[in-house]
Amino acid sequence: MIDVDGKIVSTDILTQKFLCDLTACRGICCVEGNAGAPLEDDELAVLAREFEAYRDFMTPQGRQVVDSQGFAVRDDDGDLVTPLVGDAECAYSYSDDGVTLCAIEKAYNQGVTSFRKPISCHLYPIRVARFGNGTLGLNYHRWAVCDGARKLGAAKGVPVYRMLREAIERRFGKEFFEALEAAEEYLTK
Repeated sequence: MIDVDGKIVSTDILTQKFLCDLTACRGICCVEGNAGAPLEDDELAVLAREFEAYRDFMTPQGRQVVDSQGFAVRDDDGDLVTPLVGDAECAYSYSDDGVTLCAIEKAYNQGVTSFRKPISCHLYPIRVARFGNGTLGLNYHRWAVCDGARKLGAAKGVPVYRMLREAIERRFGKEFFEALEAAEEYLTK
């Protein structure tokens, strides 16, 4: 772990290789897990406000879950997360030729919403935690369903943080991404 611009960052984010490979994983990260995707407190209002923009891209089951459970739920730890369809896929997902994708992101890509998707999804496999003193920690989450992403990342030489440039800049700003670049350069000298 190192301090980068006031955030505690796992060095694995800078050194480990990762490049999403939907042909290998088929979007299973939107289906498996023990809870929905973590949400920032302010994202609940955005999900509610923008719902009509992406509602039609969701599955009927996903719409039914949101209608009955709300735009977000609390998991067993009390954290705000996306609701799930049958304790499996995210309510905001859909399937395209056997690949599970984000209905919110589809609406974003079609220009009907300004909300890309929950930041925890955009940043994955980086997970953000807040320490008791308010400091943010960025950890690299390893999950077997992402084996294909690690293999492709290694083959292409892409570190985790570089694959996530757009998401990192969305959440933390361009200056933080540049600080990560400097930290990578320092670590790999």
